[in-house]
Amino acid sequence: MSNLQQQRNDVTHIDGNLHENTDVRIGIVVGRFNGFVVESLVDGAIDALLRHGVSGSNISVIRVPGAFELPLVAQRAAESDRFDAIVALGAIIRGSTPHFDIVASESAKGLSAVAMDYNLPVTNGIITTDSIEQAIERSGTKAGNKGAEAAMVALEMIAVLSQLDSDDDIVSA
Repeated sequence: MSNLQQQRNDVTHIDGNLHENTDVRIGIVVGRFNGFVVESLVDGAIDALLRHGVSGSNISVIRVPGAFELPLVAQRAAESDRFDAIVALGAIIRGSTPHFDIVASESAKGLSAVAMDYNLPVTNGIITTDSIEQAIERSGTKAGNKGAEAAMVALEMIAVLSQLDSDDDIVSA
């Protein structure tokens, strides 16, 4: 075996494995605005979590008026220390004013700040689209379900952070 190959074999890899989720506690914060789309995101997130072993009793859905309000509620949920991750779900559909850009930008910045401030996975499952058709596609039809994807990212991030905290789960290739 060459020295380069040996060095390659010594590289440590940390990957988010998706097993052993029975004790994981997930908070799903949901913006009700554009509810005809958002409820499909919620269903997708819950389904993904249940299919990956998260107990229904460990999933909490918290509803707020819209996407702009999600960061504050995510922050309060993080402060409560009740959750291992927070999944934020909402739908912002472009209109004819710049309101779309402000809400999308500020909600994303706020969710990111919560994740960093509380050292907690906070996934952004807020879809931002130019049309109702695009929103429908991203909530369970052609483009998959972005709520389910956000839930899966939360589980993976929990696993990655757990592995970083414990040498036992780190795998050398």
